[in-house]
Amino acid sequence: MAPRVVSVEADGGSRGNPGPAGYGAVVRDAETGAVLAERSESLGTATNNVAEYQGLIAGLTAAAELGAAEVDVRMDSKLVVEQMCGRWQIKHPGLRPLAAQAAGLVGRFAAVRFTWIPREQNRHADALANAAMDAAAGRPPSAPTTGQPPATPATGSDPATAPASWEPRPSFTATRLILVRHGETEYTEQRRYSGRGDVPLSEKGRAQVRATGARVAELAPSVGAVLSSPLSRCTATAASIAEALGGDVPVRTEDDLIECDFGQWEGRTFTEVRERWPGEMDAWLASPRIAPPGGESFTHVAERAHRVVTGLLSAYPGETVVVVSHVSPIKLVLRDALAAGDGFLHRLFLDAAGISVLDMWPDGGVAVRTVNDTAHLAKID
Repeated sequence: MAPRVVSVEADGGSRGNPGPAGYGAVVRDAETGAVLAERSESLGTATNNVAEYQGLIAGLTAAAELGAAEVDVRMDSKLVVEQMCGRWQIKHPGLRPLAAQAAGLVGRFAAVRFTWIPREQNRHADALANAAMDAAAGRPPSAPTTGQPPATPATGSDPATAPASWEPRPSFTATRLILVRHGETEYTEQRRYSGRGDVPLSEKGRAQVRATGARVAELAPSVGAVLSSPLSRCTATAASIAEALGGDVPVRTEDDLIECDFGQWEGRTFTEVRERWPGEMDAWLASPRIAPPGGESFTHVAERAHRVVTGLLSAYPGETVVVVSHVSPIKLVLRDALAAGDGFLHRLFLDAAGISVLDMWPDGGVAVRTVNDTAHLAKID
């Protein structure tokens, strides 16, 4: 019986960049960690990134040949993972055909999830790639081309079959992000698109953010930073949270946290937009790469949000950070944290003053603890 879910570990490299290049890929049963297939090949002279993409293509091809329905791709190439997730542009013309080929393979599965992992968690594919590079350079293999390379297994596990996810997590402390949507505004209540317009909090919104501040103080007595979108509905929310935390943590505004620019749809309801721009609305709902007329795509918003998260992980390792933003940036951070598809963006509802919590480890691990917690708002009319 074909495995329904498999993991693909892929790697590639070159000695000289460009230089003698090769790739390696391993397909495992996602449940047991058993190796189902190995692929490796010398590529002659090529760049690291070309070899990384070739490793991904080989792994996806092998998974398709096995009849898998879902694939978890694990790679230590940040560039390939981010480009395949649509967060980074593919600027090098030599990589575009390879990315298109990989995307075509992705379309053959019910679901494909991409995860960046550090090199030490990609040892098997790395050994295969190095052996292929040795062959391309005319050298004796520096590592066996089949079987699991030497590694320290998880306690009580068989090193030949233990999947990487069973290895003990490094003793790093996660950075906790508390994501807060701003309190209610007049546009929120009327369900109007509210992007770059600086609509202030309503009376109810001001009551909500006071309750939100108290709730955040319960969740995180110690906070490293409070970041906010520059729009007043967010800065007022962030100020209330900072006050509840004792006033010791200043609010810092971050332009990349601003809401999506809805262009000509700003201030209009969904029904009004549907009536006036039916074709544009259908296209926008179908793809995050499509922007409203005169506005900004979700893909671009995702790039902004990703920059913020990456910066926070670097600046506040092991600390708790409060991020006050809008529906679109928060949804996109949660989409990526949950490895969800684009349909997630139009199916998840985030309430005004709702709280979501996620932990992010230096090794790429992510744990979503809470999504859209609104219990603190129960007593507000």
